[in-house]
Amino acid sequence: MEEQRISEGKIEQPRFTTDYMDKSEDPRSSFYDYATGGWRRTHTIPNDKARWTSFHELYEWNMVQLNDIAKECTEDASAKPGTYARMVGDFYKSAMDTERVNRIGFAPIDDMWRRIEAITSASEIAALIPALHLHGVPAMFDATPDSDIKNSSVYTLYISQGGISLPDRDYYMKEQFAGVLAEYKSHIKKMFVLKGIDDKTATEWSGIVLGIESDMAKVSRPKAALRDAEKNYTRVETNGLESMYPDLSLLRYIESIGVPKVEYIVVMQPEFMEWLNSSLKAVQTESWKVYLRWKLLHSFAPLLHSAVDTENFRFFRKTLLGQKEQEPRWKRAVGSIDIAIGEALGKLYVDRHFPPENKVKAMEMINDLLEVFRGRLSKLEWMSQQTRQKALEKLSKFSVKIGYPDKFRDYAGLEIRPDDYAGNMARSFAFEAKRTLSRVGGPVDRTEWSMTPPTVNAYYNTQNNEIVFPAGIFQPSFFDASMDYAVNYGGLGAVIGHEMTHGFDDQGRKYDGMGNLGNWWSEEDARRFTAKTDLIVKEYSSKEVLPGLFINGELTLGENIADMGGVSIAYEALQRRLDRDPSGRKQIDGLTQEQRFFVAFGQIWREMVREEEQKRLLTIDPHSPGRYRATIPAKNEPAFDTAFPKKPGEKAGDAPRLGVW
Repeated sequence: MEEQRISEGKIEQPRFTTDYMDKSEDPRSSFYDYATGGWRRTHTIPNDKARWTSFHELYEWNMVQLNDIAKECTEDASAKPGTYARMVGDFYKSAMDTERVNRIGFAPIDDMWRRIEAITSASEIAALIPALHLHGVPAMFDATPDSDIKNSSVYTLYISQGGISLPDRDYYMKEQFAGVLAEYKSHIKKMFVLKGIDDKTATEWSGIVLGIESDMAKVSRPKAALRDAEKNYTRVETNGLESMYPDLSLLRYIESIGVPKVEYIVVMQPEFMEWLNSSLKAVQTESWKVYLRWKLLHSFAPLLHSAVDTENFRFFRKTLLGQKEQEPRWKRAVGSIDIAIGEALGKLYVDRHFPPENKVKAMEMINDLLEVFRGRLSKLEWMSQQTRQKALEKLSKFSVKIGYPDKFRDYAGLEIRPDDYAGNMARSFAFEAKRTLSRVGGPVDRTEWSMTPPTVNAYYNTQNNEIVFPAGIFQPSFFDASMDYAVNYGGLGAVIGHEMTHGFDDQGRKYDGMGNLGNWWSEEDARRFTAKTDLIVKEYSSKEVLPGLFINGELTLGENIADMGGVSIAYEALQRRLDRDPSGRKQIDGLTQEQRFFVAFGQIWREMVREEEQKRLLTIDPHSPGRYRATIPAKNEPAFDTAFPKKPGEKAGDAPRLGVW
């Protein structure tokens, strides 16, 4: 087979193929190697990546298509101002104009830098936070508008812990990251020196930044604890904000960022905000100014001149993730457009690359899996009739979104200039922030999407009780209309089942059919559910990924439940499809449909990861590494023993029978 030659500029469309297998391996003892060994033997991680998976392969393929669209938009002289084509074209021009970006230096942040320098008191620090946040600078804490998890029909504002620059609190606190922390301090100094700060002052400032962020990390909740929605929900009446956090001036803050007058907001980690409020005066104003300068410089670094951009890459990608080379400029340009005005680019993408029949085929598969899930819920032995009725009611209210929004985003009022890359990013961020913040207290728009159409992913939204599949994932090796049932049900079918199962995982099960957080389970059913999930936590936590580093079974529990449910539901749906169409029950490439199903499932989790990136993922990622996402759910499915029969005298597999659904 021919290797992909990403470094040579040749990007091939991903696919399912038995060439990616290693048939010399025993599928029962080494299923991941059996399903993906050929791919891992003939592929390497591209130098501009820290990780290489089936998702990344398809993402790269999409990037080529999106880049073609963006380049054509720059050449479209007929595109009128305000049209998607004109906005995308002008944005792309600004991102690719490296000569201008280098010439203007730090100009994009100079005004805000001066505003920080002019601060003389703690109250002025609090007063500047709204402007920084609207500028795309996540200083001190985070503020996010979203539907209220206890009243999903209205938007509320969530205030949460934030303010650190490394991936997670553990990077500041655990010995395994001590070397990274030292490098981080050196990086901060180098960035300040690039900004024109003298060496002595830059050294002092780097220590100040590290000290403040380390203190923030100590009072931040761990990643696993952030999964508990109930514990991360504290309703605070707005008329009590000033008395609770007098020095942060949160009432003035929410007014300044454009939130209408509302009765309440939600503070997700009150102890963090209490610490921040007391620290605003306890820490010297000059130290806070250093911290704000850093957050400004760090946030804009990828948009500034080459020396800053390169140093930012050196630490945050090369040191932190092990990535050898920076992505070429065109990839970063397209990525910026997708982040900033993704529905404009997405509309142009689906018009060209997402045929209407894909929706029809997807809905057929989704209906197959919904039917299976409905049957599972109807006959679960461990669930009482009372809880079962509520579960079936929730499933009946599932909403499905496929491909792209029915109505694309209106960007009227957003200025995109062909000569202002950093400004375009900042204005796009402010535009979206103001658009969403202005809706707080108002009715939820359930037609909106949280991913752009070209995204190679899918999601379940708890508050909307919906499963969503962007157009980007309807391509090989997840979905291929030319392939047999087994490949598509093992690929996209398992992804669909995964998202469905999220509605009933350890956190999703706590939301009702309207997306409201609340307990609809009997006490005994909840106990039985937890007994099953405890076994899943134990199994995954036993897996040592790197020497001394194990999967965090608590952090990954929801995704592990969904992986198990996804493959199990998809397999049964495949069997029902083959029963309706027996002509599809045939061997291909020497494999039965059942075997091809499991191999296809294994191949969507094919993965290679640099060690530094693997450490980061084990710390922050709620997903288990690809090897375990493929192996444990597949071998846990009873049908695996039918597809790959045990040898005479063989003992049970290395994983116990787990799963909930």
